[in-house]
Amino acid sequence: MSEPLIYLDPDSPLSLQNQIRGKLVELLASGAVPSGNRLPSTRGLAEQLDVSRNTVVLAYQQLLAEGFLVTRQRSGIYPNPAMIPKHVASVERGGTGGAPPDWSARIRVPTLGASVPEAPADAWLARDSFLDGSVDPTLYPMAEWREVTRLALASREVREWSRRSPDIDDPMLIEQIRTKILPQRGIRAAPEEILVTVGAQQALWLLVQLLVDREVRVAVEEPGYPDFRTLLALREAQVLHQPVDAEGLIVDEALDDCGVVYLTPSHQVPTAVTMSTARRQALLDKAAACDLVLIEDDANSERNYLGQPHPALRGMDRHNRVVYVSSLSKVLAPWLRLGIMVADPRLIAAARELRRVTVRHPPPHDQRAAALFLALGHYDVMLARLGQVFRERWTALRDALNYHLQRSVVTAPATGGTTCWVAGPADLDADQLVAAAAKRGVHLEPVDAYYAACDHPRNCFRMSVRGIQVNRIRPAVATLANLIRDLDRGLAERLDSCSGKWLRGADLEQALRGRTIYLETVYGDPCTIELLADGSMVGRAGFADEDCDAGHWWVDGDCWFRQWRHWAYGEAVGYFTVVDGTTIKWFNAERRLVNHATLRPGAATD
Repeated sequence: MSEPLIYLDPDSPLSLQNQIRGKLVELLASGAVPSGNRLPSTRGLAEQLDVSRNTVVLAYQQLLAEGFLVTRQRSGIYPNPAMIPKHVASVERGGTGGAPPDWSARIRVPTLGASVPEAPADAWLARDSFLDGSVDPTLYPMAEWREVTRLALASREVREWSRRSPDIDDPMLIEQIRTKILPQRGIRAAPEEILVTVGAQQALWLLVQLLVDREVRVAVEEPGYPDFRTLLALREAQVLHQPVDAEGLIVDEALDDCGVVYLTPSHQVPTAVTMSTARRQALLDKAAACDLVLIEDDANSERNYLGQPHPALRGMDRHNRVVYVSSLSKVLAPWLRLGIMVADPRLIAAARELRRVTVRHPPPHDQRAAALFLALGHYDVMLARLGQVFRERWTALRDALNYHLQRSVVTAPATGGTTCWVAGPADLDADQLVAAAAKRGVHLEPVDAYYAACDHPRNCFRMSVRGIQVNRIRPAVATLANLIRDLDRGLAERLDSCSGKWLRGADLEQALRGRTIYLETVYGDPCTIELLADGSMVGRAGFADEDCDAGHWWVDGDCWFRQWRHWAYGEAVGYFTVVDGTTIKWFNAERRLVNHATLRPGAATD
């Protein structure tokens, strides 16, 4: 038997029929099968490939119908000469008499600033990936998107969107954005105030081109989104790196001489802090008083699980000073690349013209498909589903960190979203942790690129729940906890050398009976635990005691044990216990400090 004309990939997602068709098209286009050469018969090719003859027949029939192949009576099937592209001879590079340009000298764009580092390709697919760019394919609305894509290709739809001026966005999509998406963020907008962009990133690029040059001072968050800093560097803008605290971007006199302020108030990038309503109003007042333009990047939107969502800055803006930027890609799929800009009609008109001379417009078919996705209710269902899934994962991450790393880490005070900003022990080298965790299959995001200053904290890293299943979160955090303790070895306080009195047996039980313990969770909420005399205990967490649980405690040998009904996974756990004045310290089986709290003098009511 002769050598097979093509080879099939058993791991390919394509069907055998489509693989055969694609391979034959590739051979015909490359000229590997000259027009005068007959192709194998359907039976012969089926035997070569060890597939059903019907599979080959269907592939041949498609290529015949599309004109790639022709039949000759009583001769067989041949390539169609009219469909084989002509190949122009190429010239080998090199030789004497000239040299290529010095491309490094020719490139006029300065060296770009730091961007979020690219993780290895396999990291995005790992089951224990906490990388923010990871995508969980199980959340992608495959059937719904397939439906609207098919509808957008219906004859009537194609006639409508294909004949429209390329400068005009799909009216149906604009109406859906105006009536369904923006009201959820408290924004009212007319059609002429909305522009569709190729992702939120293009919207930011357009705004920098239109509003910024070397004469304009721009305030950005510190830490903040590095790619926006890069856009500013390309325009040689003056940049103010404004700090962020627990309420978001700090609003003070440093902003007075700025022309533009860029911020991510919903879930700050990268700390995930949500800007408070009072801080938002202070910023709007500052903008009005100092003639500032505010660029509100809401690409991550606001998902609050511990309270009501705040309205967007654009929704609170009475003076038309806020330019709102968001994205459909975060909900549908990152590769869709559809963004939204909402602003004064004059700015939208200028952005539309600049968009025209760069990319013309986002693909009209994608715009119509997205419009149908919204109109048919798929978007609302998707939002509800994502909200439920991400809430469950985000809560699972907080619980796992609070259980496995009680003393070792603290997190930024976030109220929702999909990411968590984590600070480890002061002497922790986060880069070393990220590398060590990757070897164990747990992928974290380093944060150096988010800082403009060189002297930023080195013990921070970032975790996202976008791409990790909820049942993988706790074991992955447990692996991370072991790594942090290994890297912190020798620095953590040990039972044998700690200050205070190591309590055992009856002394331990007597010292704790009827006492109240005060501590903080890793996410900053206050927590009180009453150890009642009958061995029961009551826990209250949160600033309004909104999270409560009950359980029991006991002493066994030299260890104090406790078990909650719901908290800490309802598992029994024991600690060696030391009391140092009003401080109580707990040590694990390895006799290393895992947490400490304040012990209130006096008795609790039993």
